[in-house]
Amino acid sequence: MRLTRDEVIEAASVIGGRVRRTPVVEAAPGVWLKLECLQHSGSFKVRGAFNTIISADLPAAGVIAASGGNHGLAVAYAARTLGIRAEIYVPEVCAPVKIAGLRSMGAEVVVTGAIYAEALEASRKRAAETGALELHAYDQTEVVAGQGTLALELEEQIPDLDTIVVAAGGGGLAGGVRAAFGGDVVVVEPELIPTIHEALKAREPVQVEVSGVGADALGASKAGRIALEVLQDRVTSVLVTDEAIIDARRTLWREHRVVAEHAGAAAFAALLSGVWQPAPGSTTAIVVCGSNTDPATLA
Repeated sequence: MRLTRDEVIEAASVIGGRVRRTPVVEAAPGVWLKLECLQHSGSFKVRGAFNTIISADLPAAGVIAASGGNHGLAVAYAARTLGIRAEIYVPEVCAPVKIAGLRSMGAEVVVTGAIYAEALEASRKRAAETGALELHAYDQTEVVAGQGTLALELEEQIPDLDTIVVAAGGGGLAGGVRAAFGGDVVVVEPELIPTIHEALKAREPVQVEVSGVGADALGASKAGRIALEVLQDRVTSVLVTDEAIIDARRTLWREHRVVAEHAGAAAFAALLSGVWQPAPGSTTAIVVCGSNTDPATLA
């Protein structure tokens, strides 16, 4: 069944009081930044993690997840908050700051595989052995519905909102936002990881190569089916260069004092580089989706 706005509204009731209502700031006339980088665990992904765990019948083995870092941090944070065990599998490209964060939250961390897909395969084998509840990073109904609660917040914070711009890896945030939001959605990806872009062209998930500065957080080599189903309508897909992402991340820090990882700055890069521009007179929200980065690299 196609994910609906009602399911996102239900997710909002489930996670109420567990996640932060992150602020918005006006970066330019009609352009707002949604600072999801200030969310618990440093990214929007805690929304889907709480929704999935709270909605499930939890096994004694706890939860398990594969992640480029942010989903794992979200699952670890939610598990710690709820008092359950978490085991997180990450690929070798995972940033050291994210691995350190996972361990500080009490999660058992396994570093395996060159990319996310290989860590996912290993985590699924482990889940079959232990019976732990698997939380997929972007292709699980409860996860995607939880991420979509961000759009409900934005509708309340910016009543005349026309467009939401989001970065995408496997599409969990983009799919949740599309299911919840009645306006336009712009999906931004690195040129070196065009996962959703290629899937939209093919109208089905296709395998892509993964590389570049956003690989740790946007490194899904295949789009999620749940997201892809809802992303067929009123979606604009654009690609940005790694150079544009790096510049956007630095600009967020220098001009707005916003700390973002490369993936967190990707949506802003679409505007800053000019590959996408809002319609005249429209109101746009750009999601700064993650801040799990080494601050020493911001200058």
